Amino acid sequence: MLEQLLIFTRGGLILWTCKELGNALRGSPIDTLIRSCLLEERSGAASFNYDVPGAAYTLKWTFHNDLGLVFVAVYQKILHLLYVDELLSMVKQEFSEIYDPKRTVYNEFDNVFQQLRKEAEARAEEMKKSKQVSKPVNHNLGKKQGQVQKGIMDGGNQKKSGAESGNDSGDGDKVNSRAMENGNGRSKGSKGNGVVQANGKENRSSDSGAFDVNKLQKLRAKGGKKTDTIVKDSKAEPTKKAKKNRVWDDSPKESKLDFTDPMCENANGNTAVVEAVQGESMMDKEEIVSSDSETEEDEEPGKDSKVEAKKKGWFSSMFQSIAGKANLDKADLEPALKALKDRLMTKNVAEEIAEKLCESVAASLEGKKLGSFTRISSTVQAAMEEALVRILTPKRSIDILRDVHAAKEQGKPYVVVFVGVNGVGKSTNLAKVAYWLQQHKVNVMMAACDTFRSGAVEQLRTHARRLQVPIFEKGYEKDPAIVAKEAIQEANRNGSDVVLVDTAGRMQDNEPLMRALSKLIYVNSPDLILFVGEALVGNDAVDQLSKFNQKLGDLSPSPNPRLIDGILLTKFDTIDDKVGAALSMVYISGAPVMFVGCGQSYTDLKKLNVKSIVKTLLK
Repeated sequence: MLEQLLIFTRGGLILWTCKELGNALRGSPIDTLIRSCLLEERSGAASFNYDVPGAAYTLKWTFHNDLGLVFVAVYQKILHLLYVDELLSMVKQEFSEIYDPKRTVYNEFDNVFQQLRKEAEARAEEMKKSKQVSKPVNHNLGKKQGQVQKGIMDGGNQKKSGAESGNDSGDGDKVNSRAMENGNGRSKGSKGNGVVQANGKENRSSDSGAFDVNKLQKLRAKGGKKTDTIVKDSKAEPTKKAKKNRVWDDSPKESKLDFTDPMCENANGNTAVVEAVQGESMMDKEEIVSSDSETEEDEEPGKDSKVEAKKKGWFSSMFQSIAGKANLDKADLEPALKALKDRLMTKNVAEEIAEKLCESVAASLEGKKLGSFTRISSTVQAAMEEALVRILTPKRSIDILRDVHAAKEQGKPYVVVFVGVNGVGKSTNLAKVAYWLQQHKVNVMMAACDTFRSGAVEQLRTHARRLQVPIFEKGYEKDPAIVAKEAIQEANRNGSDVVLVDTAGRMQDNEPLMRALSKLIYVNSPDLILFVGEALVGNDAVDQLSKFNQKLGDLSPSPNPRLIDGILLTKFDTIDDKVGAALSMVYISGAPVMFVGCGQSYTDLKKLNVKSIVKTLLK
């Protein structure tokens, strides 16, 4: 049953809603659709699922881009309503005929909608009946083919075929008939559309001979290997011993390989402190972007004119550019969108993200009237530029200094946790953030919670000495969650405003380390979780961020787990114009880019310039 159908403008004004459809919706599915799908350039998707405790909805939508209208249908997720797409197109067509921008009330549309819904439901019922009527024909065809295949496969094994003749005549025919319905000429157990493989008995009876002949030896070989490995593991388990350090000559044994010097928490050792004074951080400098839009616009029409010259004559193309096209359709947009997708991928944007962006732009332009003296390529590029600016612009405040002062007024330190994969520069960029905070008269303390990698504590201690920043450390082989907790308690005692927590690098597939990270976040409840990622990655950026968020959510004991709040892009000075990683990371996670590392010194930390990134992506 359809739960709700709404019509509203792109500005958010609700023009009409059906009051007779069911009860009030649980949660806010429409608001969630707008925030997480329509505004995030994910409108090219077919549907959107909304899950809340006690309810699960599926939302489908369509646009009237020329009038700026949005049509949204909501129904229960467990139902598969076949008429929703057709109903939305019918409602769109009828409502567009009576739409007036000056009107805000359309009560007379209630009767029209009831008639349209009855027509759509009747057509869906007719389609179901027609499918049921066509099933016996396919059944007979499948039965004949099943008998032929059965005769071929049985060969000289007549006794076995006689014993299983009941199954072959019943279940085997069902399998073949279903395969014929899905458009397959033969019943294939391994390459069906999911229906053939629904019943193991059916699958076995129809293709048992082929399975035994082709795959029996492989299964035996695999089974033998598995049994061997099980036996080996069972023998090896009771005889496991810890590895001992080798002793050379008569030297005394070392208790453990930890050569960390015992130092106080403020890191005031005997080594001379080297003060790092390198000037003002780039975070406080405004970046000037030069506009080369004229050259870009001159290049694009040249490309598009070559494509159009093949399809149309000179006079027709000139007349269309003067008079304007009636309405844009997918065929008009495909060449420009394909070229735009290829350009984004050359800029290191993940292929999946580039494809979704192009689908979203196509959905926002389809049906829109093209103005006079405007080309399709320039229209598509302008729409893509708006979409990229909307994606990369932060949806919330990223002013860390304001949040630090707010936490200071509450009498607690502001805790930032740096997470990421191995070798991306977490410790170095943590020191850059500490240097920037120092310039704004903020008391910073570092917490060495990377107790896994050799040399991690010494590396952070070196940065702390250069910046004259206190550091809290407990050496190696300690629980990082406990170290971070004690560091926050120490910051409360000595009056530190910010605690920067360094963590060990870990791959997104390493479950033990991801579980330890989720424990650290759950125990300490940091104010900000920064994902540190390289600007060099392409498609792997999607995998890293999506799996980091997934593991943090799945492995956390909290019912409301914390996910990544912001992104710190490193090695930005090494990529030239391949800036697509910033777009991929923001699109897949929804978290803003808060810092950009662009060099080796402490001052090489800056903000993300959205206009510069968009200009580089579309250049």
